[in-house]
Amino acid sequence: MKSLAKDTAIYGLSSIIGKFLNYLLVPLYTYALARTADYGVVTNLYAWTALLLVLLTYGMETGFFRFANREDYNANDVYKTAYLTLFSTSTLFAVLVCLFQHPIANALGYAGHAEFIAMMATTVAIDAFASIPFAYLRYQKRPIRFAALKLLFVLLNIAFNLLFLVVLKKNDVFYVFLSNILATTIQTLCLLPFTFPKGGRFDAQVLKEMLRYSLPLLVLGVAGIMNQTLDRILFPYLYTGEDAQAQLGIYGACFKVAMVMMMFTQAFRYAYEPFVFSKHKDRQSAEAYADAMKYYIIFSFLILLGVIFYLDIFRYIVSSAYWDGLKIVPVVLWTYVFQGIYFNLSFWYKLTDETKWGAYFSIIGLVITLVLQIVGVPRIGYWASCGSSLVCYFVIMLLSYFIGQKKAPIPYDLPVIGRYTALTLGLLAVYYALRLYYIHNMWILMGIGTVLIGIYLFVLTRKDFPLSAILNHKSEITNHK
Repeated sequence: MKSLAKDTAIYGLSSIIGKFLNYLLVPLYTYALARTADYGVVTNLYAWTALLLVLLTYGMETGFFRFANREDYNANDVYKTAYLTLFSTSTLFAVLVCLFQHPIANALGYAGHAEFIAMMATTVAIDAFASIPFAYLRYQKRPIRFAALKLLFVLLNIAFNLLFLVVLKKNDVFYVFLSNILATTIQTLCLLPFTFPKGGRFDAQVLKEMLRYSLPLLVLGVAGIMNQTLDRILFPYLYTGEDAQAQLGIYGACFKVAMVMMMFTQAFRYAYEPFVFSKHKDRQSAEAYADAMKYYIIFSFLILLGVIFYLDIFRYIVSSAYWDGLKIVPVVLWTYVFQGIYFNLSFWYKLTDETKWGAYFSIIGLVITLVLQIVGVPRIGYWASCGSSLVCYFVIMLLSYFIGQKKAPIPYDLPVIGRYTALTLGLLAVYYALRLYYIHNMWILMGIGTVLIGIYLFVLTRKDFPLSAILNHKSEITNHK
């Protein structure tokens, strides 16, 4: 658990710093781009790239961790096989899209802007290939180097955006995509010297076994990422108003406000995935997984309360033209909580090699998302988009838990989880009752939110994260030194 906490802290710090710096791009785009519809274009195409990235990695990242940690496989062979395979498929994809960029642009509704398609395809192809070298750094437990290279991309992307949009006054969507491809290329070139395969060999049999394990994860991944991005992909086709791109821009910008929860989930994932695969043979692994779940939920609720109670400050991340959509932020935060819990639960089928269950859950979630979007978006706009994601992850989270407890039971601390769930809901009820009916001053409301967070921290430090234990641990370390 200490190792997991240490790596989570490093990954988390880099992720939080990186995402925070990327936060700066949200106000830059919302203030610099001429129309909310321009940010709608960015939102839509980045949703497509997220889906394509899953397709182009086809579960090989998780497959690499699985087979590199098995005693009957050579880790260098596994890495080189995955490395060369992804390099080949990513290159082929980029070449094909660039050759057919004009018909693809016409099909997606971007006739006259085929360069957007070519640039984003090249970027996502580079990202897909780089996923295996980045996974190799995590496998080698090099979180600092991993974090440094991830931050390099963020800093370069911001620098290029500032150069084009602020210094050169090139306030066009083209320069958003140009900044991305330049930053991605430089990051990958800096990554390769640390992860170039010096040993091992390409093994067709290893590839066959990895694909057999990973392809069900591709179905899982495609359905899973579609659950996350389908709202932004389909919205321009389903929304019946004339300002579809503008509404999508508002939705996409307000979605970003809740990204602090996603930062925490992603940081936890980076550390938790290699931890799980290396730990699963230990006798006490089930207890470790249960503890990890408990603390993930506890701190997720703390982040959720913080964002909601200080939303009057967070809203300045985006231009006032986007504030009408801020009401969706609590819904998005709960969606991220359920998504993170589902990710924690997912390891029962990954460790038992029953990855087909992940595909089943994701397909069920995709059906829920698709039906609710088709029915709801024409009627209530982006409220249906965020609501469909919430329902999707809540349902598949419950399915994964109940089936997983039959297949590979883990003793999750349900009383403690239930206590913090009830406490969080109670604090939110008090806050919204005061906000809706009695108090309307922003500063007083944030003061009340601070008191409510204090109550949560009091319960946390009294019950499950006692300060005395932390202080005693620090004292032991000092005495040992």
